[in-house]
Amino acid sequence: MPTVEVVRRMLPSHANPAGTVFGGEILAACDEAAGIAAGRHARARVATAKIDAMEFLEPAQIGDVLTCKAAVNAVFGSSMEVGVRVEAENTLTGDVRHTNSAYFVMVALDEDAKPMDVPDLEVSGEDALRRQREAEARNEARRRG
Repeated sequence: MPTVEVVRRMLPSHANPAGTVFGGEILAACDEAAGIAAGRHARARVATAKIDAMEFLEPAQIGDVLTCKAAVNAVFGSSMEVGVRVEAENTLTGDVRHTNSAYFVMVALDEDAKPMDVPDLEVSGEDALRRQREAEARNEARRRG
């Protein structure tokens, strides 16, 4: 399961007057990373179908370098769960903080923008197997509503 990394420096236009990065800015970077990971796996266009509870653990600040790490955790026919972890780095101090986590459900689309099945995920290693099992449990919970 290759990991995608989207890296962005947070500028004043990304933040409020107190210097804290807007949640929507972080969400957009996460959506981009999730879309790249899902699109690479599906080899198709993808669309975001759902975002499970974005957790804001710590604020990101102007000047931080934001890294969104995304990987496909599991495949469910035409949809995929993509886990995204966000870290903010203060490049002056080298301090790296885990600021956000979320799970994105992405759907693969054919040339007519209709959902299409994607290849199964080849999983190896304990961490990847754990992430797949946990994704399957979350998918079941989503289906139950």
